[in-house]
This record gives sequence, structure tokens and C-alpha cells, in this order.
Amino acid sequence: MRLRFTARPVTLLLLILLGSPGYSLPDAPNTAPIASKEALQYGVEWRLIRAGQANITFDPNTVDGKPAYNVTLRLQSAGMVSKLYKVDDSYVAQASGQLCADNLVLNAEEGKRKRQTKVTFDRERGKVHYLERDLVNNTTVAANEIDTPPCVHEILSGLYRARMLKLEPGQSATIPITDGKKLANVKFEAQEREEVSTPTGKHKTIRYEAYLFNGALYAKSARCLVWMTDDARRTPVQIQVRMRLLIGTITLTLEKEERG
Repeated sequence: MRLRFTARPVTLLLLILLGSPGYSLPDAPNTAPIASKEALQYGVEWRLIRAGQANITFDPNTVDGKPAYNVTLRLQSAGMVSKLYKVDDSYVAQASGQLCADNLVLNAEEGKRKRQTKVTFDRERGKVHYLERDLVNNTTVAANEIDTPPCVHEILSGLYRARMLKLEPGQSATIPITDGKKLANVKFEAQEREEVSTPTGKHKTIRYEAYLFNGALYAKSARCLVWMTDDARRTPVQIQVRMRLLIGTITLTLEKEERG
């Protein structure tokens, strides 16, 4: 049970990384310039052991001559964690315009569970449809529909937009984000300038906090901290979810990056 609860926060945490600086956002003030295609590789550490690896790609493109964005995540457990509770998750999201979400699909293999979650966004009706299926038993686990603004973000596109904001320590912004089951105006706060060392070198960063937990979007008690480079790219070089003692801290560290 303990490892099952560990896998879920790791998956959630990785969604924070799935933005990459390439297109300027129309009508979006105070945004940083963005780079083009990007691939990031992170090592995942839990309780001082290597728990897995995350491979993320961001691919800006166009649909009908308008900006569009595809993001993919592959999260796999490793070592002792994989032997006790294997995780193999794939997350694919599509967005357009000002990173307004279009759809997302999460295929999650965690332990003996195999689930597929689909979230689709109906902007004209201001609705979001959520469907989660158990692929082992071929049953529907959950299905619902909620009202949202015409332009809303799933976690990935919302935090990607947050990554683009030029927030200085002491400043914050709120972004409408939904997981398909709940809508929240999530606060994203710039806190301190810090130097962080990773396998890619020493980085001057700003530490941010994303207030996703504690009843905002998720009920669990936790803190989510993101260290982004203090430059135009805002590359996340370190991310942590700090939970209660039972689970502890999960840390993602940038190990490799490639840009198109």
C-alpha cells in the first residue's frame, strides 16, 4: 500500500515538468520567450534510493495554421522499487492557442493495476468529460462531466504556462487547472533564488511553489516545489513533492536535456 501511494505523487509531480519553453502565447502578458522542441530526462529519488526515470518531450506545432502543442511523458520505476511495485505510465496531452487544453490520455500500469484515463475538453459548451477505465477487468471506474471556463488547462499545460511567467520572488499568479474531476484556481508562487547542482551542472534558479495539494486540486497534505533556471528558458532542474513522514520526499533531478 505504501508504494502504491508513492507512485501516484510521482506521476502527478512529473506533470509539472511537461512544459517546455517555443511559441509566444498570444494575449499573454509577462511571459518568457519559449524554445522549440525539447526532451528532458530526470532521475527519480525516493528515500535516498533511485526509484525511476522520467522521459519527457515537448513538441510545438501548428493545426490549421494555429499554434498547437503535444507533450508526452514516460515514467518507469527502477531497481528495488520496480521489484516491489512496478510503474510504467504514459501521459499524452494536446493543447492549442494559449495552451487551452484539448485532450489528454493517461495509460497507467502500477503494480497489478492497468488503467486508462481520458479527458476531453468541449470549449463551446464549457464542459470537461472524464472517463477512467480498468483495462484488466474491462470496466468503467469513473465517469463524470464538469463545467469550466472556455479556456482551461489540465495540469501539464497549466504548469507549462506558469513556467513561462516572469515571476520574481515574492510574486504569484493563479491559473485555472482541472484534472477532469475538479476545477481549481491554482496559485503558483516565486519564493527564493537558490543555486542547484545536477548532473547537467550548477544552475542559478528561482524556487517556486505550486499549490496543488491541501484541498486545492488534491486533498492530500503536501508541498510541491519546483526549481527553474533563472533565465528565459525557465528549465525545471529539480522538483520535489514533500509529503508526510509515511511517504516522505520525492525528488526529480535533471540528468539530460536535448533541444530541437
